[in-house]
Amino acid sequence: MLTSATPVAAPVLSTRRRWAALAVLAAAVLLLAVDGTVLSLAVPALTASLAPTAEQVLWIGDVYSLTLAGLLVLMGNLADRFGRKRVLLIGSVAFGAASLLAAFAPSAPALIGARLLLGVAGATLMPSTLSLIRNIFTDSGERTRAIAIWSTAFGAGSAVGPLVGGFLLEHFWWGSVFLINVPVMVLVVTSGLLLLPESRDPRPGRFDVLSAVLSMAAVVPLVYAVKHVVGAGVDGVTVSCLLVGLTAGVLFVRRQRRLEQPMLDVELFGNPAFLGAVVANVIAIFALVGMLFFFSQYLQFARGFGPLQAGLAELPATLASIVVVVIIASVVARLGRGRAIALGLGLAAAGLAAVAAAAHAPYLWLGLALVPIGLGIGLAMTLTGDAIISAAPPRKAGSVSAITETANELGVVLGIAVLGSLLSLVYRHAVNVPAGLPAADAARVRDSLGSALQVLPPQAVAGARDAFITGVQVTSSLAAALTLGAAVLAWVLIPSPRPPRP
Repeated sequence: MLTSATPVAAPVLSTRRRWAALAVLAAAVLLLAVDGTVLSLAVPALTASLAPTAEQVLWIGDVYSLTLAGLLVLMGNLADRFGRKRVLLIGSVAFGAASLLAAFAPSAPALIGARLLLGVAGATLMPSTLSLIRNIFTDSGERTRAIAIWSTAFGAGSAVGPLVGGFLLEHFWWGSVFLINVPVMVLVVTSGLLLLPESRDPRPGRFDVLSAVLSMAAVVPLVYAVKHVVGAGVDGVTVSCLLVGLTAGVLFVRRQRRLEQPMLDVELFGNPAFLGAVVANVIAIFALVGMLFFFSQYLQFARGFGPLQAGLAELPATLASIVVVVIIASVVARLGRGRAIALGLGLAAAGLAAVAAAAHAPYLWLGLALVPIGLGIGLAMTLTGDAIISAAPPRKAGSVSAITETANELGVVLGIAVLGSLLSLVYRHAVNVPAGLPAADAARVRDSLGSALQVLPPQAVAGARDAFITGVQVTSSLAAALTLGAAVLAWVLIPSPRPPRP
């Protein structure tokens, strides 16, 4: 059992070492973001090699996110309890080892097992990186810039993942998309041992097994229900998962309120500013990931871009998000946190509306529309993350960081599920199936634009592309409306005190 002699927080580090430590943490989160985007590109190649069933293909993709989402709260608590540096380094070693297992998996069940282990390891990395930032950067201004860099690394990883994956799959076998994790994790472990300070909660209290079980029982069924409804619609499985998840969630909250040392301080959600930051964070990720999901398909299927060209076409959003690191201090100084978050979400909403308007226009206008999206989402993600982890004392940084990561994961799942489903629905309603097409081919036309392009006669391709573009316009408009609503919420709920000028 840990004693009160254990230090509460990390020792004060020199400026150089603080930013060098941040580089280690940013490398870890960048790799996680890359790893989350490359698998979809590898599915055709691994399908040819391992011959998985359709259900196994779904589990290869889903088991990682289900495990990651279900364990975030638990792993954040363990990081507070046993040491954030220790948990991060153990998780990094485990992530590298699981990547090797995935890269050389001889069968689909083996790959599913390796992906499950990757989810367990990933759940140790995400809250540990953010909680270490909370303890390393004690100055609020420095911490905001550090979180901006952390957020940029996450966004950059999501953007370059398809580029890296496309390059590797053109030159190597499918397992290479997992093998790239190993050298990066070796670098994270070796540099982390030297640069990262240790910090933990000196008064962790008794570990509550039931709280850990309830946290997983609440999150995993809810995430699975969202994923399941996309492919199968609302059925008995969906309803059952929702009931189990909601029941476990209610029991988890009731237990946390009764415990003297709760795993998660649920009373934080009674603070309107904290709740507003969490909701704004979910919607920011929802809009970003949902947009990237359908935008990549739009560029390749509707505009005829290749995978590498499509990846490069999405870079304006990434480059704009990097600018956040430079401007964030002055924006917060002028507007305050709440209004700055609202500004970021408002910019993103304008960019999403511009994407809808420019769907038929030359790429130049689309590229320009991506700039306010990257800038706005980067600003909002940074400041909502800062607001969430600043709401609790440093000794609870791991647990409260898990809230940020769970919100991120929920935003990812909902963004792909809701916006992806809406895009498919509008496309199927708008597409015109040519008369005389065989029934099997007609079904493929209605299924997706990618399938339609393989079976449609040349003269019918333009109509299918127009139907898909209509779906993109509707989806972008909905994302813009939701993001604008989140901007209003942030403006009303999150305070905007201006930091004192030096």
